[in-house]
Amino acid sequence: MGNRLKNRSRHRPHGIDGRPVRIGAGRRPGPLSVVDGMMPIMTTPAAVIVDAAAYAQAVENAVSAAAAYYEGGTSPLDDDTYDRLVRGIAAWEAEHPDEALPDSPTGKVAGGAVEGDIPHTVPMLSLDNVFSAEEFMAWTASLNRRIGREVTRFSVGPKLDGLAIVARYSDGRLTRLITRGDGIAGEDVSHAIGTVVGLPERLAEPVTVEVRGEVLMTTAQFEYANEARTGHGGQPFANPRNAAAGTLRAKERLYTVPMTFFGYGLLPLPGTDGPLAERLAELPHSDLMSLAAELGVHTSATTAVPESVAGSPEQVLSRVKEIAAERAELPFGIDGIVVKADLAADQRDAGSGSRAPRWAIAYKLPAVEKITRLLEVEWNVGRTGIIAPRGVLEPVVVDGSTITYATLHNPADITRRDLRLGDHVMVHRAGDVIPRIEAPVAHLRTGEEQPIVFPEQCPRCGSDIDTGGERWRCAQGRNCHLVASLSYAAGRDQLDIEGLGATRVVQLVDAGLVADLADVFALRHDQLLGLERMGETSTGNLLAAIAAAKEQPLSRVLCALGVRGTGRSMSRRIARYFATMDNIRSADAETMQRVDGIGSEKAPSIVSELAELAPLIDKLVAAGVNMTEPGATPPPATDADLDGRDTAGTPGVDRPLTDMTVVVTGAMTGNLEKLSRNEMNELIERAGGRSSSSVSKRTTLVVAGEGAGSKRAKAEQLGIRLTTPDEFATLVADLLK
Repeated sequence: MGNRLKNRSRHRPHGIDGRPVRIGAGRRPGPLSVVDGMMPIMTTPAAVIVDAAAYAQAVENAVSAAAAYYEGGTSPLDDDTYDRLVRGIAAWEAEHPDEALPDSPTGKVAGGAVEGDIPHTVPMLSLDNVFSAEEFMAWTASLNRRIGREVTRFSVGPKLDGLAIVARYSDGRLTRLITRGDGIAGEDVSHAIGTVVGLPERLAEPVTVEVRGEVLMTTAQFEYANEARTGHGGQPFANPRNAAAGTLRAKERLYTVPMTFFGYGLLPLPGTDGPLAERLAELPHSDLMSLAAELGVHTSATTAVPESVAGSPEQVLSRVKEIAAERAELPFGIDGIVVKADLAADQRDAGSGSRAPRWAIAYKLPAVEKITRLLEVEWNVGRTGIIAPRGVLEPVVVDGSTITYATLHNPADITRRDLRLGDHVMVHRAGDVIPRIEAPVAHLRTGEEQPIVFPEQCPRCGSDIDTGGERWRCAQGRNCHLVASLSYAAGRDQLDIEGLGATRVVQLVDAGLVADLADVFALRHDQLLGLERMGETSTGNLLAAIAAAKEQPLSRVLCALGVRGTGRSMSRRIARYFATMDNIRSADAETMQRVDGIGSEKAPSIVSELAELAPLIDKLVAAGVNMTEPGATPPPATDADLDGRDTAGTPGVDRPLTDMTVVVTGAMTGNLEKLSRNEMNELIERAGGRSSSSVSKRTTLVVAGEGAGSKRAKAEQLGIRLTTPDEFATLVADLLK
C-alpha cells in the first residue's frame, strides 16, 4: 500500500554507484501539530534537495528502491526514509515544474516498478499521504471544493502494512490472484491460492466479483516464516512487510508460509451485468465491506481497529487517535489510517488522478521501524542469573525516541537470525514497547561484518554457563548476582525490609553473613553490631523489620523469590489461587495453567523453577516465614469443582471491581496517598478486579491522580471511565478499613 519502501542503507540515501546523494537527511523531525485537541503526531519532514543533480539522484534512488522492494521484498531504504525522499522530490518539482523527470515516483502508482501482464479491470491506484491534522483538514476542504458540497460520510480504517492484491472470483470460486504491478496490469500470483488466511477459495454465494485488499503477515506468521526460512538455509526476512512481498511471489519453495488477507474493496468484473453489478456501483464503501464480510472475506471488522463511518472531519480525527492508540498492541502492522469518502456519488464526483483517487487519503503515522547498524553486543547478568544479550546501536530516531539499545532475546535467537557485528538491522519500537532487533538486512552486507562472540564464562562472576536452554544462565544462578537478588527481595513491593538496601546487602555478603534469602532471617544482634555504621538503634530497627517480613503474605514471599516468568501481579494470582506454598509446590504444569495468565509455555518453567528453589523454600519455612495467603481458598480437588470458585476475594467483603480491568496513573491522594503502586494493585485484586499497567480497549476503569498524562489521554480517546483517587477510595472503602 502507498509509498512503502522498507529498508535503508546507512543514514544517507546512496546511488547505484554507492556515492552519497547530496540530500539534507540530517534535518530534525518536523514540528508537532495539534488541531482541536488532536494528539500530537510528528510531521514527517521532507528531504532537502539542493540542486538538479541531487534531484536526479534522488529520483534514481527512489525508483531503484521501489524496484528492489516490489520485485523481491528488499530495499536499501526503510519506509520513513523513502517517504522523506519522495516528499523532497515533490517539493523540488513544485518549485521546478519544468525540470520534473518522467521516472519520478510522484506521478506513479506505488509498486509501479514491477510490470505485470494481467490487466486490471479498473486501475489499481495508490493513496496520497497526509502527515498531520492540518494537512488532513486541508485535504477535506479541497475535496469539498472539488465536488461542490460538503462530504458528510467518511469511512475510516487502518492502513495495513502489506502488499496490495486483487482476488478474482467466478461463480463464487477463487480463480486468480494478481499484484498491483504498475496499477494498469499486475503479476499473476495465483500459485499462492490456498496459503492466504481470510481469502476463501469459495465465497458464501456463487457471485462473480473482484475483491481488492492487502496481504500481510501477522506477528505469529512472521515468526513462523523466519523459523521456516532459516531452517531451510535462507536469511531471515527483515520485517513482516518484506516477508509478505517475498513469500507471495515464491513459486517453488520446499515449505509453505501462511499469510493473512484483509479486504478493502469490492467491484464487479467486466461482463457481469445485472442487479449485482448495479448494486456494487451504488453502495457506500462501508456497505461494500459489510457485503464482503458476508461473503466470507476477511476484513478489519473482526479486529481491534474495525473500519467505521465518521460524519465529519473532526470525527475522523477522533477515530485517527483511537486507531493510533491501539497500534502497539495489534497482532499485525499498520502505518497509518485510510480515510475515504464513503458515498459512491462523492467518489464519482471527486474522480481520480493518474496515481491516486481524489476521494481517499492515507493519514500516515510515525514510523515504528528504522534501519541502523549493530555496533556491538553487551552481555548482562540479571538477578536470577540469566545472561541476556543487548544490542548497542548506531543511534536512530524511532517513533519519536532516540534508540541506542535494543533487545536481542537470547544466543539461540542471534544464531537463528545470523546476526553479525556491523550488520544493518531493522529495529522496531511502538509506543511503550521495548525496542527490539527484528533481523539483519542481509542484502546490505559489505563483507566486513564480524561474527558475534558468545561468552564462554559468566561475564559477571567467571563461573560456567548453563547453555541447556535458549536462555543461557550462570551456573551460580541467583548467587551470581546475590546482591541484586537480595536487594530485590527486600524491596518495598516484596518483603518490605526497611534498612536492607543495596549498600547493607553488600556489607552482609562481603562479611559472609548471608549466602541466600533465608540467611537474612537468621541474622543475630551481635553480627549486625559488628558491621560498619551499625549501632544499637539501626540494628534494632533492622531486626524488627526482618521479623515483620516473616508475616508478609505468601504473594509477597513468592514475588521475593523472583521466580522466572512471574512478577508482582502474577505472584498475587498464583498465591490467591493455591492459597498455600505447599499447594503451589505440589502443582504440576497442567494445574499451574489454571491460574489466569499462565499458558502452556510458561507453566512448565514456573514448576521447574519452584523445584529448583525447594532447598531455599525449606529454609524459609524453617525460619518461620509465612507461607499462606490471607483470605484465599485452597483449590478444589477436581476440575469439576472449579466452576464458580472465588480465588481473589476477601471473605465477608463485597467485591466492587469484579471482572473489571483497572489502571492506576498519576499521584494518589487522600486515603490512597500512602499506598505504593504495588499496594494499589493488591487492593484492586482483593476487590475482584485485575490490575494493568497499560490502557487499552480492554480497560474498564482508569484511576487518574495528579499528574496523570498519556494514560489519562488514552482513556479519554477510547471513552474509558475515569475516576479520581477519592472516588476510587469510596468505591473500595470496605477494603481500606
